[in-house]
Amino acid sequence: MAASMSYETRHAAAAESFAIFFPDAEPERTAASLARRLGALGSMAFDVVGAMWSRPQLSRRDRSLMIISVLAAQARDEELIVHTRIGLAHGLVRAEIEEILLFIAALAGFPAAMAASRRVDAALKDAEDVERLEGRTAAKAKSDDERDADAARFAFVLAAGEGGAALARLEAASGEAAATAWRWLLGEIWSREVLADRDKAIVTLAVHIALGATDDLPRLARAALRLGLTRADMDEMTNHLALYAGAPRALAAARAIRRAVTAKAP
Repeated sequence: MAASMSYETRHAAAAESFAIFFPDAEPERTAASLARRLGALGSMAFDVVGAMWSRPQLSRRDRSLMIISVLAAQARDEELIVHTRIGLAHGLVRAEIEEILLFIAALAGFPAAMAASRRVDAALKDAEDVERLEGRTAAKAKSDDERDADAARFAFVLAAGEGGAALARLEAASGEAAATAWRWLLGEIWSREVLADRDKAIVTLAVHIALGATDDLPRLARAALRLGLTRADMDEMTNHLALYAGAPRALAAARAIRRAVTAKAP
């Protein structure tokens, strides 16, 4: 049973979150403004959302990594700008936020990633007080043999077994789409080292949950255990995502993940 707390305790926890979200605004004035403009929706946006961000089961950095990923996949423009700024306040760095967009391209499509990039850029330029972001470099040019070799390290993410023979098994089951996922998603994106492997697991799970891709969650949850997430971490991810992807998708994801990892929970 979840712990019970008073409204005053939850409200105070929410105020701590909003003090980080909007450091130039006094939290109680923000709460009053939200309630005045939006009524019950506004007061819940302060109390429910703010209190969730204060929970210790995941770090604020982990939560920002997850929510930026979800908002990018959902094309939530205004919210993505706000949460990019919040992610910086929670310890994410520019390169990590930009790296999320590669996963969005593979998991939600290039149109979503390109749209998200424009919003992320706006927030980053504002944070750095510049008109143009510098220092970006192209992806490493790889042959298919190099992509295959790098993908083999992460074959378990696609439940394809171990080693290079996994690609043949994937193609037998899914055709050319398997080769694209193997060589691009694994061989180029997953093999990059900008994000830690545990971070990659958070991003991947969060996007699948937000998009309702429940069928893939059991194998991804088992892969996440190998990459440093715990069952408790994933429980808290689905809990938080009830607020950002909706309760039905969060509950379905929680059931799928729990069934997959119960026997393997650290």
